[in-house]
Amino acid sequence: VQLVESGGGSVQAGGSLRLSCAASGYTYSSYCMGWFRQVPGKEREGVAAICAWGGSTYYADSVKDRFTISLDNAKNTLYLQMDSLKPEDTAMYYCAAGVASLEPGGYCYIGRPLSQGSYGYWGQGTQVTVST
Repeated sequence: VQLVESGGGSVQAGGSLRLSCAASGYTYSSYCMGWFRQVPGKEREGVAAICAWGGSTYYADSVKDRFTISLDNAKNTLYLQMDSLKPEDTAMYYCAAGVASLEPGGYCYIGRPLSQGSYGYWGQGTQVTVST
């Protein structure tokens, strides 16, 4: 499984960025994907997650109403639209994928979607820097 992030960069506070994560080699039919971020000296934190086939989306309180996660199943690509960026959003952003259960309603579900322990596959990260 290979996850390759792109779209990071430097932006002023209040600006926007769109991160992408291209997935390949992932053969599981039921899965969830997430975005995590980490700054030096701190633990990696879950930012947003989404489950395939109409599954739910999840957001950390710190990014609700500013970030939007989406998944293009046909392109095997995960996105994170980041608006109204703040300096505290500065971090290395990582894409992750994990095996999920397929619920009776036909959607995917994963326990603790914003916990890094729920994901077994990780990208190399893309840096996001927000200046004042």
